[in-house]
Amino acid sequence: MYKFGKRSRARLKGVDSRLVNVLNELIKVMDVTIIEGVRSAETQNKYFKDGKSKLDGVNKKSNHQLGKAVDLAPYPINWKESNRFYYMGGMIRGIAKQLNLKIRWGGDWDSDGETKDQTFMDLVHIEILD
Repeated sequence: MYKFGKRSRARLKGVDSRLVNVLNELIKVMDVTIIEGVRSAETQNKYFKDGKSKLDGVNKKSNHQLGKAVDLAPYPINWKESNRFYYMGGMIRGIAKQLNLKIRWGGDWDSDGETKDQTFMDLVHIEILD
């Protein structure tokens, strides 16, 4: 069984406990690393300016700023193996469904099961929907 490392656990501080519960179930069956949890408005604005986010963090806050989003990746990270990210996204969606939690994954923003109709791919992103 896998477990989160010290850095991943630290990056989950301040993240909504319901989302952490999903990730705690995921780590039991798949090795992943947490890239980022809660982020500042300054960091969010930088990502917006760099084209990595659609929200500026000032006029419109990101779910990362609210503790309702996490960026994670299959471990060890290999950015060229996108299939592992799609597998991870499916696992997360299944676990969340079992826990009766609405989530959105950055590889299928509209949650229709189709991944080829996305205009902004963010395979590392998962967020809770209230």
